[in-house]
Amino acid sequence: MPLKGIKVIELAGLAPVPFCGMILADFGATVIRVGRVGSGTDLDVLTNGKKSISLNLKKPKGVQILKQLCKTSDVLIEPYRPGIMEKLSLGPDILLKENPRLIYARLTGYGQHGYYADRAGHDINYVSVTGLLSLFGRKNSKPTPPVNLAADFGGGGLMCAFGVMTALFERSKSGLGQVIDANMVNGTAYLGSWIYRSQDLPIWGKPTGENILDSGAHFYDTYKTKDGKYMAIGSIESQFYAELLEKLNLDAEFDQYTDFEEKKSKLSEIFSTKTQAEWMKIFDSSDACVTPVLSLDDVKTHPHHIQNETFQINPNGSLCPTPAPKLSKTPGISKALLPPPKSGEHTFEILKNLHYSNDEISNLEKDGIIEITSNSKSKL
Repeated sequence: MPLKGIKVIELAGLAPVPFCGMILADFGATVIRVGRVGSGTDLDVLTNGKKSISLNLKKPKGVQILKQLCKTSDVLIEPYRPGIMEKLSLGPDILLKENPRLIYARLTGYGQHGYYADRAGHDINYVSVTGLLSLFGRKNSKPTPPVNLAADFGGGGLMCAFGVMTALFERSKSGLGQVIDANMVNGTAYLGSWIYRSQDLPIWGKPTGENILDSGAHFYDTYKTKDGKYMAIGSIESQFYAELLEKLNLDAEFDQYTDFEEKKSKLSEIFSTKTQAEWMKIFDSSDACVTPVLSLDDVKTHPHHIQNETFQINPNGSLCPTPAPKLSKTPGISKALLPPPKSGEHTFEILKNLHYSNDEISNLEKDGIIEITSNSKSKL
């Protein structure tokens, strides 16, 4: 696997940082997730295949353990607001001095500097301040956030993983690590580069919900079927649009670029006459760019996903996408089939690897510096 031998320290967080760590783990890195002592219920669903240590970073001995981990690691990913790591004496100036090869990834909402840097936020906030949220929505409706996909996972976790990979490549030449400012506002804006740079094209220029790609056009929208499901149409190019008309038995004079609303009503009427399965049979061998809107249950049995192994089902029944992109020589291998670690499950193992004695580990636990799950205590 391409990242075999790379050791990553992931400070526990939700969504973006765990996703970044998941990507690195799926491509071979050893990822140690550092959770908090006494954190209770763990909502992180991306821990599979990672090791877990629980530390109290508010106490100097907990900080010292993390420093020792970072001395022998390649990457640190941290999710805190600016200044938090410095207050803990764990800032990049300190850790890179002790380990010049360390790649220090700071994955935050607003970044290390700027007007919003010290504020709390979530995906909807980061997308909103990029201007992109103003473009998401239907005609005469309020902006609709694309759940928490764009900023948390696209502009956040994925961009951070890309930053780590580029920094690892640079280190292979210089021998030195560096600091990565992977903030979700900047990352989401970069993710939207084509949208910003295409605004002068004729596909834009109208209010939200009235443009070609934002549900304004009848040939780029979804339509309800007889059984209450939906079909998606993306027949933009003229040759694809012509095939759409042929499959729907519509006259070639059903012009592509006029009377969008009138044509939407006609297509709605047509699609309501058949079930989704019936429409799939009509369009599955077609280049009309018409596809079913599959539910999360539907994708489990769809032939395309089965043939491409797009998904796998983990032991608790969750649907898990397989690693992408697929490399011909060193592909990623999803850790989703492995059980998620219990918080602190590997605390004992990790500390033993740092040459702590059993007595030292026992004292650290008594002092509330570390937390060890019950299945590891028998080793003390």
